[in-house]
Amino acid sequence: MPTSASARKTARRGRPAPELIFGDLWAFDPAPETADPKLKPRYDLFIGGRFVAPAGGRYFDTINPANEQKLTEIALAGSVDVDAAYAAAQRAFTTTWGRMPGRERAKYLFRIARLLQDRAREFAVAETLDGGKPIKESRDFDVPMAAAHFFYHAGWADKLEYIAPGRGVAPLGVVGQVIPWNFPLLMLAWKIAPALALGNTVVLKPAETTSITCLKFAEILQDAGLPPGVVNFVTGAGEVGAAVMTHPTAAKVAFTGSTEVGKRILRSLAGTEKKLTLELGGKAANIVFDDAPLDQAVEGIVNGIFFNQGHVCCAGSRLLVHEPVAERVLAKLKNRLRVLRVGDPMDKNTDIGAINSKPQLDKIRSLVASGVKEGAEMYQPPCVLPSKGFYFRPTVFSGVSMSHRIAREEIFGPVLSILTFRTVDEAVEKANNTAYGLSAGVWTDKGSRILKLSTELKAGVVWANTYNKFDPASPFGGYKESGFGREGGRQGLLDYAKLV
Repeated sequence: MPTSASARKTARRGRPAPELIFGDLWAFDPAPETADPKLKPRYDLFIGGRFVAPAGGRYFDTINPANEQKLTEIALAGSVDVDAAYAAAQRAFTTTWGRMPGRERAKYLFRIARLLQDRAREFAVAETLDGGKPIKESRDFDVPMAAAHFFYHAGWADKLEYIAPGRGVAPLGVVGQVIPWNFPLLMLAWKIAPALALGNTVVLKPAETTSITCLKFAEILQDAGLPPGVVNFVTGAGEVGAAVMTHPTAAKVAFTGSTEVGKRILRSLAGTEKKLTLELGGKAANIVFDDAPLDQAVEGIVNGIFFNQGHVCCAGSRLLVHEPVAERVLAKLKNRLRVLRVGDPMDKNTDIGAINSKPQLDKIRSLVASGVKEGAEMYQPPCVLPSKGFYFRPTVFSGVSMSHRIAREEIFGPVLSILTFRTVDEAVEKANNTAYGLSAGVWTDKGSRILKLSTELKAGVVWANTYNKFDPASPFGGYKESGFGREGGRQGLLDYAKLV
């Protein structure tokens, strides 16, 4: 019999109850986001406060990963363009921004934050179209958090004497920055806001597959009246990023991306005087003890790996479960995955959107195939994927050991590996048995256990009974092959300062 009162009433009228048609769930009508992202057919480079055509005259297409359709054309920068961007940044630092009092810089940062808030829905749509993440993620987290970082650092701009008590601080000069495709607008805010608050100027390169919101952000800089050359954007692939990272004008470079590329940058800068911060890969452990609130933990697990498609370097892609509750946690997790909606990222009902690119999808498929080949047990909930676009079902592997590739390598997709443990020491050993050290999660009812693990886990961030919670005032960064340096908070500001 239908379970709800409305369903029973419908059945009495002679029509099939929705539960009888769709199983245990009501079917949702499509709820597409209709805001206009105001995309231009072509975007040029942003150098010296204005949009300029690339010296080589070349452009490349950027596509919507949800349907593989072209969105717009993006300028392809060359070495001449990178030189021009650094020259503009150096002029701005020498003549205006580096000399400007902090209280005046703060006004610009506040203005940028408010303008971003004013155009929040437009930027959220552009972020989703370009990157494939669900619109509710872009709308409710990415854009508001990006604005929050500018507000937070605006508040610091006239209080810099307090970031290093007993020491004076000064700007470094021109900063080169390269950001990844997983959080294009938020990573931009993480990088630019502290640099500008300290009085530095910036040359930034976004990921080639997600350049749109960066170039739209340049329009906000123009509307805010930011002095020409304070922030410059050059777009393109890896060779452009290499030119930004190794340019002789840069006093400091900051990179967020893969560990492999981070190692190359570190080698290339050896012997130079450039300051460097790296935020690289991760293989985070989410540890669930037998006294944890299991339903809450399952929501945290889903939030940590599936709602963001695993597209965060701090994704909780390794789940360590206490043996007494392992079967219960797996059963609850499977039930939760069955109701996740995979599909059009522009639909407000969608939980898991599109993978950012075909190469990334191929990498996910390859690593999942290795998990099956190596004997782990795979579970994927039944769902129909769209015929066009880059999609992958949420996937859970149980019976995983640390020898499996899926437990050691960063997948950057909606794939979770489950391992079990018997003691606290075993949990710590397994959690730390990785080349990475970016983040971790602990689920338990015991405060003493949380405090113990927070000191023993080799991770830059340890969440307790929650996961993927961020705040501009909280520093973020890693250990080991997850990089060094911090972004956010007072510590993040210090990485853009010269102590005098």
